[in-house]
Amino acid sequence: MAEVLAFANQKGGVAKTTSTVNLGVALTELGKRVLAVDMDPQGNLTMSQGIDPENLEKSMYDVLVHRLPIEEVIVASEIDVAASTIDLAGAEMALSSQIGRERALEKALKPVLSRYDFVLIDTPPSLGLLTINALAASDGVIVPVQCEYLSLRGLLQLERTLEMIRENINPRVRIRGILPTLFDSRTLHGREAVEVLKENFGPLVFGTVVRKTIKFAEAPVQGSSILKYDPRGKGAEAYRSLAREVLNGKSA
Repeated sequence: MAEVLAFANQKGGVAKTTSTVNLGVALTELGKRVLAVDMDPQGNLTMSQGIDPENLEKSMYDVLVHRLPIEEVIVASEIDVAASTIDLAGAEMALSSQIGRERALEKALKPVLSRYDFVLIDTPPSLGLLTINALAASDGVIVPVQCEYLSLRGLLQLERTLEMIRENINPRVRIRGILPTLFDSRTLHGREAVEVLKENFGPLVFGTVVRKTIKFAEAPVQGSSILKYDPRGKGAEAYRSLAREVLNGKSA
C-alpha cells in the first residue's frame, strides 16, 4: 500500500508544489510508483506537468463532490497526476453540507493505494477543508518552510491543526519532515533561519536544504520537473537527496 504524504503550509510561496512534483519525479528515478494529487484550485501542480486545465473535462472537483472514481482524472506525465482545475475552488462550499466531508479524499484514494508506492498531495496555502481532507487521508506531512523567520511562525499553527486532526479524524498523521526551501546561502538571515529551525525542531528537519535557483521558475513553463529540465543542477540534486531521505524513513 502506498505511503500517503501531504505537502502543507498555510503560507504561500514556500515551494509546496515545486517540492511535490520534484520529490515525486526523484522517487520515480529510484523505481517507485508515484501519484501526485493536485488539491490546489490554482492547479499549479497540474500545469507544471504540462497538463492544460482548460482541456480537462473532469477534475478533482468531480472526485470530491460527485464521487467520481479518481482513476478518471489521473493523467500520465513524468508522474501520474490527479489533475485539478479552478472548479476545485467551489469544492469547500459544495462539501460543507455533506456527511463525512473531511474524508472525501481518503475514500477516493482507497481503490488506487495498492497501485502506488507513494501518493503525494499538494495542498492550497490555507488550512481550509481541502487541506483538512489531505491531512485526513495522509500518513505523514512534509512541511516546506522558506528560510526566513516569518515562515517559521506558520509551523506552530500547522502543528495545532495536526493535533486537532489526530484527535478527531486521523490519529496516525504526523509531521514526516520539515524541508528548508528557497535558501540563499549568501545571506546571514537565511543561514540563521535554518539554524533556528534545527534548534526548535531537531530531527524533524530534513538534512536536505533546497536552494534558490531561477531554474525552479523556468521548469514549470516547459511543463517539466527540475530533474528533467536541469538534471545535473543543484535543484535536481536537492530533490534526489530528499528522495533518499524519505526512503530511508526520515521522521520523528
